[in-house]
Amino acid sequence: MLTVTDLELRVGARLLMDEVTFRVAQGDKVGLVGRNGAGKTTLTKVLAGQGQPTAGSVSASGRIGYLPQDPKVEDMDQTGRDRILSARDLDETIRRMRAAEQEMASASETQREKAMNRYSRLEDEFSARGGYAAESEAARITSNLGLPDRVLDQPLHTLSGGQRRRVELARILFSDADTMLLDEPTNHLDHDSIVWLRDYLKTYSGGLLMISHDVELMEMTVNKVLYLDANRQTMDVYNMSWKNYQAQRQQDEARRRREYANAEKKASQLMAQAEKMRAKATKAVAAQNMIKRAERMMRGVEGERATDKVAAIRFPTPEPSGKTPLTAENLSKSYGSLEIFTGVDLAIDRGSRVVILGFNGAGKTTLLRMLAGEEQPDTGRVVAGHGLKLGYFAQEHDTLDQSASVLDNLRHAAPNLGDTAARTLLGSFLFQGDDVDKPAGVLSGGEKTRLALATLVASGANVLLLDEPTNNLDPASREEILNALRQYEGAVVLVTHDEGAVEALDPERVVLLPDGVEDLWNDEYRDLITLA
Repeated sequence: MLTVTDLELRVGARLLMDEVTFRVAQGDKVGLVGRNGAGKTTLTKVLAGQGQPTAGSVSASGRIGYLPQDPKVEDMDQTGRDRILSARDLDETIRRMRAAEQEMASASETQREKAMNRYSRLEDEFSARGGYAAESEAARITSNLGLPDRVLDQPLHTLSGGQRRRVELARILFSDADTMLLDEPTNHLDHDSIVWLRDYLKTYSGGLLMISHDVELMEMTVNKVLYLDANRQTMDVYNMSWKNYQAQRQQDEARRRREYANAEKKASQLMAQAEKMRAKATKAVAAQNMIKRAERMMRGVEGERATDKVAAIRFPTPEPSGKTPLTAENLSKSYGSLEIFTGVDLAIDRGSRVVILGFNGAGKTTLLRMLAGEEQPDTGRVVAGHGLKLGYFAQEHDTLDQSASVLDNLRHAAPNLGDTAARTLLGSFLFQGDDVDKPAGVLSGGEKTRLALATLVASGANVLLLDEPTNNLDPASREEILNALRQYEGAVVLVTHDEGAVEALDPERVVLLPDGVEDLWNDEYRDLITLA
C-alpha cells in the first residue's frame, strides 16, 4: 500500500527526520506519534502526494484518502452532499440527472423525449457504478457523523468550520480508499460520533495511518506505532498495540538509562586511570589509548532520550477595563432560510468566565466571530465597553496571515514589541532560529495553535474569545493551555468539546445555543460538553 524508504524531510534548514523507513500494508492500523512540531503533519502530506521529500522515496499502490487538519476546498459553492459523493465521482452524474429532470418537467415534447432518453442513460450509468447503494452508504456515514440533510444540502461556505471538517471526514470514509491518512480525525466530533468512528476504524480492512491525541481511539484501533523523535530526527517502529507500545517505551527508556549509567561508570574509571598514567612519560601512550577507549565507549550507547520540549504558555496580564468591557444585544444569524440562532444577549463583565454550548452547527463559532468583529449579525449589535482589548483564538486559525512569517504575525499582534522581546516570546513557544522566518501557511496544526496562542500572550487582552484552543495539541501542550486558563485573570468566553478545558476555566455562566438561553453554570451541564 505505502512504502517509505530512507526518507529525509526538512523545513528550511531544519532537519525534521532522516533515513526513515517503514511500510503500511493492508490491515495495518498505524498510530503516528511525536510532540507538536516533530513533523507528523509534514510527513502525512508527503505520503499523500501533497509535498516532496528532501531525499528518499515514497511509493503507493491503490487509492489514498487523506484528511488534513485544515482541509481546503476550491469550490465552496457546492453542497456538502455533492462534496462527499465526489469522492467516487458520482456528483457530476447526479448533477446531470438533475438537469435532465428539470428539462423533462419544462421542455417541449421533443426536448422532453430527448431529456428522458438522456436521463435513462445517466441512470443506467449511475446504477452500474453502484450509485444508489453508494448514496445509502454515504447517508449512513453522514448520519453517524452528525450531518443531517439540512446541513448536507447547504453550500459549503455556509457551514461552520467543524461541519466542513466532518464533511471532509465523511468524504474520506466514503471514498473506498485502499489506504487512509487521517490527521486528528476526532476534531470537531461530538461524543456519539467519536464512539462510532472508533468502531468504524477498528473494522476497516485497508491500511490506516493516523495522527490523534484521542487515547481511546489509539487503544481501540492501533496495531503498529511510529514514533517520531524530534530530538534525534529519527523514527522508531513498534509492531504492537498501543498499550504494548507504551509499556515498551517505558522499558526502552529504563534500559537506556541503565546502559548509559554503566558505560558512564566504566568510562569514568578509565579516564581516572588515564589521568594517573599521563604523568609518567613511559605510560603516556597507554593513557591516551585509555582516553580514546572511554570516548568510544560513550559513543556506543544511547542515553536517555531528551525530554520533549513544551511551550511555556501563560496568557497575558489583562489591561485595565471598565466593569463590562463587552456586550452583545439581540444577536441573530441566518444563512438563507436556515436560522442559526436568534435573540442572543450577553454581557461579559471584567474577569467573568463563560462557556458556550450547543450541538454542532448551532452557531457557537459564528457567535464568537461576531463578538470578535469578524462577522456581522443579521440583527442586534456588539458593543465595546471602556478599555476593551480583545484576544481572539479562531479554531481555523483565521486570525493568522498565512503568507506572513511567524515573526511578522507576532509583530502584527503586538507592533510595539521589540525584536529581541518578540524572538524571546516565540522561543518560549518553541519557535527558534530559522523557524521564525517560516510562513504561517506551512506550519502544522499544532504549530499554528502555538503561534496563535503566542499572539494572544503578546496582546495584553482583557477579554479572550477561545474557540477549541486545545485542538491539535499533544498532552503536555494541552496541559499548559489548561494551566494558563486556570491562572488568567481576565474574562474568557470559551467554545470547546474538551471537558478538561471547561474544568480548568471553572465557568460562572453558560450560554446554550441555538436558543441563546443563559444560565448559571452547574455540573448538570457537564454532560453536554462532549455532546456539543
